Amino acid sequence: MIPTSHIHPMLVHFPIALVTIGFLAELAAIFIKKEVCFPKISFYLLIVGTLAALCTWLSGALFTGEMSGTAGEIKETHALFASVTTGLLVVTSVLQCYLQIRNSSNKKLQWLVFILYALATVSVTLTGFYGGTLVYNYMMPL
Repeated sequence: MIPTSHIHPMLVHFPIALVTIGFLAELAAIFIKKEVCFPKISFYLLIVGTLAALCTWLSGALFTGEMSGTAGEIKETHALFASVTTGLLVVTSVLQCYLQIRNSSNKKLQWLVFILYALATVSVTLTGFYGGTLVYNYMMPL
């Protein structure tokens, strides 16, 4: 049986990879207009990345221990960025699903989704940075 303290470290790489590659596909869709697969790749990676972020955020909230001192401060920053990332991804996914279901070509909403996706990508990167700082600099298992 896997200890619950190992669940969060096992999940953390999925949202980072899925969201980053999904956003790169979104960028490719903007610059390579003739290719029809990039918007679909971006959409599906956004949805799966959002689900992975929700699971990862929940595992971090439920199964990680308390930390004190500088490590505790870094963990709080890590948790803040994790919450921001998850919130941005949920909002982005809902808006993107709306666009897909309505088959909408609302340019303002599409740009809003793009900007939120970009912010979520930056946020997931910062979350990973602070999580990595905890693990590598303070030898704290998340």
